[in-house]
Amino acid sequence: MTREFNPRVSIEQIEESEELAPKFDDDGLIPAVTTDYRSGELLMQGYMSAEALILTIQTGEAHYFSRSRKVLWHKGATSGLVQKVQELMIDDDQDCIWLKVDVIGGASCHVGYRSCFYRRIPLSDNSKPIRLEFTETEKVFDPVSIYGDIPNSTKL
Repeated sequence: MTREFNPRVSIEQIEESEELAPKFDDDGLIPAVTTDYRSGELLMQGYMSAEALILTIQTGEAHYFSRSRKVLWHKGATSGLVQKVQELMIDDDQDCIWLKVDVIGGASCHVGYRSCFYRRIPLSDNSKPIRLEFTETEKVFDPVSIYGDIPNSTKL
């Protein structure tokens, strides 16, 4: 992989120029928020390495870096639920990526729901423990049939 990003040299360059100079954290990652291109629905939040960002730019399909598995990950390579990038944005500090995607297959969550954000935290809830509210009740696909039985301990 060749270096395809500009070095970060000044605030003016980062905030006001046309130079792509993303800021990766100490682990070499940058947060990436993904929404549905048409509806704006929040689908997921992940991380990209420099390689994942370059591959996303080059292929027009979302690539991420899995922190739990410590591997580059082409979204949909296993499940077929590919994210076709329609628009790729970067914030003013160039330390966060926003992908606007069309999802082939209709889901982005490995649990089987359309969005990874399928539960709501109730506000002003004094019960203990707090009980999450499901905002999606039907899964788009069966994760076990695609990924196999993944022990919960690998996701913690």
